Amino acid sequence: MRKYRKSLFGLIALFVIPAGAGMAQISPPASATGHITAEVITMLAAVETSQLNFGRFAPGPQGGELIITPESTVMTQGSVWPGSGSRNAASFYVTGDPGVAYTITLPSGPVTITHMGSARTMTVEEWTSVPEPTPGAGMLENGSQIVMVGATLKVGSLADNPVGIYTGTYTITFDFN
Repeated sequence: MRKYRKSLFGLIALFVIPAGAGMAQISPPASATGHITAEVITMLAAVETSQLNFGRFAPGPQGGELIITPESTVMTQGSVWPGSGSRNAASFYVTGDPGVAYTITLPSGPVTITHMGSARTMTVEEWTSVPEPTPGAGMLENGSQIVMVGATLKVGSLADNPVGIYTGTYTITFDFN
């Protein structure tokens, strides 16, 4: 009986001890808060720093063209006399994230400028720029670039385009590539 008791006691101990050992305190799970950061940037911004200025000129009896290149070189065709005074290509200061390539889109057709005292008009067309308006030609190497824009002013005779000031606006688009 003694042997039986020892065996029974050993068997009970075998079941009781692991049960107590299995009831060790379980710690709650650990948690931590992570943080997220994101920054939205302006890919491109553009500001006109100089207006396209055809300056003072006389149309002559047949009219013609007054051409300003992006480098501000002035040429005339027809009977247009360039006159004195200043004239220049337009310039735009384009900024954005360094290393961004972009495309310049110039007006696709003529832009009308209107005499300030009458309904008489002239057209501006044949737009050109430096850098050229080809995909990815603009590059913000250090986060900025100056874009120069020239065009051709189509001038009628003095009867078509009376003396006075002509004004208008146009849109150029700078698009991220």
